[in-house]
Amino acid sequence: MALPAAAQVTKDELDAAKHALELRIAQVAGDALVAQREAEARQARLEAERAALLAQLPAANVRALAGSVETRQFGAAGLVRAFDLAQQLAQELCTALPAGERVVLYDPLASQGVLAARTVHDTLVRMGDDMARRNKELQAYVDAHTPPGAVLGTLSTALTVVPALLRAGADTASLFKTDTGAAGLAYGDGARDLFASALAASCPQQLAGLGSGYLGELDTVQHERLLGRLRALAVHRADYANRIAQLQKLADAAKGEEKKELGTVAAAAGAALKAVDAFIDSLKAGETGERSPLYNAARYLGYANRTAGAAVLDFDLRLEGMSIVRDSLFTGQTLRLSGVALLWYRVHAPDGSLRMANTLRRIGKPVEVDLKGDAAGGAFWNGP
Repeated sequence: MALPAAAQVTKDELDAAKHALELRIAQVAGDALVAQREAEARQARLEAERAALLAQLPAANVRALAGSVETRQFGAAGLVRAFDLAQQLAQELCTALPAGERVVLYDPLASQGVLAARTVHDTLVRMGDDMARRNKELQAYVDAHTPPGAVLGTLSTALTVVPALLRAGADTASLFKTDTGAAGLAYGDGARDLFASALAASCPQQLAGLGSGYLGELDTVQHERLLGRLRALAVHRADYANRIAQLQKLADAAKGEEKKELGTVAAAAGAALKAVDAFIDSLKAGETGERSPLYNAARYLGYANRTAGAAVLDFDLRLEGMSIVRDSLFTGQTLRLSGVALLWYRVHAPDGSLRMANTLRRIGKPVEVDLKGDAAGGAFWNGP
């Protein structure tokens, strides 16, 4: 059936419509492609900006943002704070000590030295007195047996050797040998000496002695006194040796039982003389230092005289320093120093009775040191 004339479309019109549709499709496709490329460009810019930002930050496995603590690099620096605490405790202890009373620091080595020195002095005195007495008895015995027909008395029993004298030489030689020593502390072996010096600086008028160290060996008073005792003993020894020689001559001229008894008395006197010789040799008066008990005895006797009657201060001190180094990504490296001091002390009377006791602890407030500058201030670096 044929279309109406108005509805009929020519071929040219169809071709024009088709061409217009194709142009529209091409335009829409072009717009979409442009939009896609713009989106891709924007995405690329965002990726580039994100990459640039990430390049300024550390990797995901780095923990520097939280900070890291390291104590090994500046371990000794914290001891400065412990040093300050020791001085503070020394001042507090000086305030707590009995007012107007002198004290001496207890040192086991010094105490043993004083006791040994007294033993040396007492042995010198005792041997000198004993030899003087023996000289009188032996002279009387010789005088009694010089005339013909004299009867032997009971003096032979008094001239027997005293066992204590035979042991004197060996005992005295070992008096000044000891294994006593100070235990190491966190601060070091000098912590006790440090605190003793701090005490001496805070209250020197109250300290009669600091224990070991210089004990006054350059003062010749005590040494001369001991040498005087030793010279007196040597004089008695020489007299005794002469009387033994006289007694031996009497024994050589005698006969029978008298000869036997005179020989027994001479042998006993000779044994006592050997004991005295062994003791004199053990003193090593011609030497100095630890090899000479006489020299050491003079040192410790002088120390004992200076500290006589003083109260005894016994203490123990532990000092520890703490150093913390903190590394931070944005603030850099900083150093904080602190210290801990633990102190106990006891004050005794010379007889050992307890006078007072206490325990103290101090923790130093951390001081921050800027490793890039002098934030700690000059007072920290140049403090007393």
